[in-house]
Parts: sequence; C-alpha cells; structure tokens
Amino acid sequence: MISPDIERHIALAGVCQAAALVQSIARKGSADTQAIEASISSILVTTPDNPQQVYGSLSNLSVGFSILVAQLDNESRHKDAEITRYVASILSLERKLSKHPSALSDLGERISHVQRQLGHVDFENGQIMSSLASVYTDVVSPLAPKIQIAGNQQHLSSPTNQHKVRALLLAGVRSAVLWRQMGGKRRHILFNKSQILKAAKQAVRVIS
Repeated sequence: MISPDIERHIALAGVCQAAALVQSIARKGSADTQAIEASISSILVTTPDNPQQVYGSLSNLSVGFSILVAQLDNESRHKDAEITRYVASILSLERKLSKHPSALSDLGERISHVQRQLGHVDFENGQIMSSLASVYTDVVSPLAPKIQIAGNQQHLSSPTNQHKVRALLLAGVRSAVLWRQMGGKRRHILFNKSQILKAAKQAVRVIS
C-alpha cells in the first residue's frame, strides 16, 4: 500500500512523465523503455481498482515523480520551461475534452477497439502504437490549438517517433483525466505546491 499523499498525486506524476518522455523522444530519439510502456499501457486501463493499478506499480512512475521534484523544488537546478509548457498544454487539452461528450464517447469507442486489437497482437506491436497515435490525432488533438513539440527534426520526422509522441500525449491526457477524477485542479499546482513536492519526494524515496 502507498500513502494517501502519494496516491493523491500519482496521476499528476503520470502527466509529468508523459511530458518528459515526449521531450526525450523529440530531442534524443529515445526515452526510458519501462516508463514509455507504463505510460502508454495506462491508456488501456479503463476500470482500475485504484490509481496505482493504472500504471502497474509505483516504480513505473519514477520518471514522473522525479520530474515533479525537479520542477517544484525551489532548490532545484533542473527546472524545465519546456516540460512545464507540455504539462500545461496537456491539462488544458483534458479540460477541453471533458466539455465534449461526443469526443469522450468517440475516445471510449476507439480505446475499446485498441483493447480488442491486443487480443490479436502483442503490446509491443507497432500497430498498437499507431492506433493510439491516430486516436490522439483524430479525437483529442482537434479540440485545442496543436501542441507544438520542439526537438531534433531528424527524430521528429521518423514515423515511429511521431506515433510514440502522439501516443504519449494521449497518455498524458489519460493521466490528466484521472487527476481530475481524484479532485486535482490546475490551481492546486500553484497553491498546494509544498504538499505536492513533499509527496513526490516521498514517492522517489519509496521507489529508490
């Protein structure tokens, strides 16, 4: 069992992790494999018993909690304005999604289709990543101004990386949905900063 403080912020760590992985793929062409798999798998966990189950285990959010600490700790030298922009864009996109019942319905249907695909191919199959990327492109992305991804053009022009980035943005939105369901609001990041930071540091200690 994890502490209620960590559990309350697990979904926000999920948003941060998705943002960090998008940045890593865009700039380096690769990212932490375990973290990518956990984030993208979270999209397909639609009826969890608890928030941790969405990501498999707390250790699968190591990247996300580390990013939370780096972004919120006043003593940190690793604050990253680009990650902040991605997180803000993902949270904004989820708010738009929450106000579009037809888009939410489409999203549910498309994710169910991908879940059925998993009965025929492995999760690692490129077809799954491509399907999730197209869900993001077709259903979620049109609801708000396009999220501009900065990075190395050579990496960004690769279809495989494009699919990963879009699937990870969808994973970020999925985490933002969970965060809202648990009572999270954007203003909490500003006004409850010390509480979030304390929980994130606790999570990092538990994971390590």
